[in-house]
Amino acid sequence: MLRRSLALTLFVGLPLMACSDAANTAPVAATGKPVDIEAYQKAAKAHGFSTGPVMASQTLYVFFDPACPHCAQLWANAKPLAKKLRIVWIPVGWLRPKSIEVGAAILSAPSPADAMEEHESKMLARTGTMTLPETVPEEAKAKLKANTDLFLSLRSESVPLIIYRNGKTGAHGRTEGAISADEIANLVGL
Repeated sequence: MLRRSLALTLFVGLPLMACSDAANTAPVAATGKPVDIEAYQKAAKAHGFSTGPVMASQTLYVFFDPACPHCAQLWANAKPLAKKLRIVWIPVGWLRPKSIEVGAAILSAPSPADAMEEHESKMLARTGTMTLPETVPEEAKAKLKANTDLFLSLRSESVPLIIYRNGKTGAHGRTEGAISADEIANLVGL
């Protein structure tokens, strides 16, 4: 029985170890490394949805998994920047099998931002997930799988993965975790 309990604990807990909060991950200094520039260019081609002004001077890309509570916290932390910064939220299906269905439902919703708000609010309150439609379009699942492959190609070890370009310095970088609004603003040079 003890062996089964330990195995269950490891099975349930290991995926969330790849889910990062700000307490465990400090922002990486902005660099002009080709790998960071390439990551920014790749993220720009991913399947996501935007919040904030379409014509904002800065765009931040966030790879998130719907099963990640730290991603939900980053969603909440980013709200004060809603009028200044365009954030492209890119769902991936990495932590749990259900992540693909939930992420695809968010991506294919009439208002992905509203669906994300419902889902992330429930995640933070620990009351479940968004209301899922009866069927999730296969096209949305395919987009989510493509996002997941892209995320894995970036060799990140956790979500949320934040990819940015600093508007003041032009430097590109990446960081992981549920960083604060002030830290986000600092990364992008707001």
